[in-house]
Amino acid sequence: MPLRFYLGILPLVLLLAAGRLPAALTGPTLQFSYGGDKLRENPLSQFMYFVPLISPDPIAVSTNAGNTQRVRVLASSCQTNGAVFHAVCQFEITGQGSQRNVFDHADFVRQHDRELKAGKALLCQLDAINVAGAGSGSVEVEGTLTNGRPAISEVRLRFNRLGHASPVCVTLHDIVYRHGAIQLENELVARVNVLTFRQLAGAPKMEISLASVKPEDAADTLWQNCVGKIRGVVANFLIPPLSVPADGHRAMMDFGLALAMEDASFTFPLATRLK
Repeated sequence: MPLRFYLGILPLVLLLAAGRLPAALTGPTLQFSYGGDKLRENPLSQFMYFVPLISPDPIAVSTNAGNTQRVRVLASSCQTNGAVFHAVCQFEITGQGSQRNVFDHADFVRQHDRELKAGKALLCQLDAINVAGAGSGSVEVEGTLTNGRPAISEVRLRFNRLGHASPVCVTLHDIVYRHGAIQLENELVARVNVLTFRQLAGAPKMEISLASVKPEDAADTLWQNCVGKIRGVVANFLIPPLSVPADGHRAMMDFGLALAMEDASFTFPLATRLK
């Protein structure tokens, strides 16, 4: 064997001799305390790390300068009859600032290039998920017990607990081909109440429950807000569940299980689509 071969494997040999290997790359680790005098806090960017995991497209995440948004678990409860269980983990978002998650549709547009040039519009495409300011929410988990072992069937992230307005909004737009170029039209802002993940056969999906839908440039008036709420009710019947990557869906099931079991921490897998 040439000398460079031995030099190349030398670091691995030294690690094996020391009884340790490089740890696998992961996402952030969240810390939980489930009430008490000292509540553990996590940066909002770490709590919302699931967004890049469930995105089928590359995604860029940013926060404003001086952002102080943090998330802490307030309490957890679980009810069971020995066969099924229902757990609720209450959390709150504190601090000031905003986080923006922007989806890159370049590959998606290329895949549908022929359809777009033929005049077909790609309707209601998710452009961004934004979290502004503080809020109150819960993670609700449904599952079954087999010989005492839990299996998760549904995880719901609710951002409007106790009637508080959700701080989470999504931006939607239509993608069309006009005048020889791709155009974005009919931009809407929709306030998100609940994200739901279910353990079902077939391709994994995420359901979105909206509080309101408004044009992005709509005024913040009583009339516009009332119309937005009506549109939100209608949209909940029209928006189909969104496809999400299998690894992201699995991460949400594992996240729900960790909270239902009141684990002290949870580590997200690495989000490979994070730009």
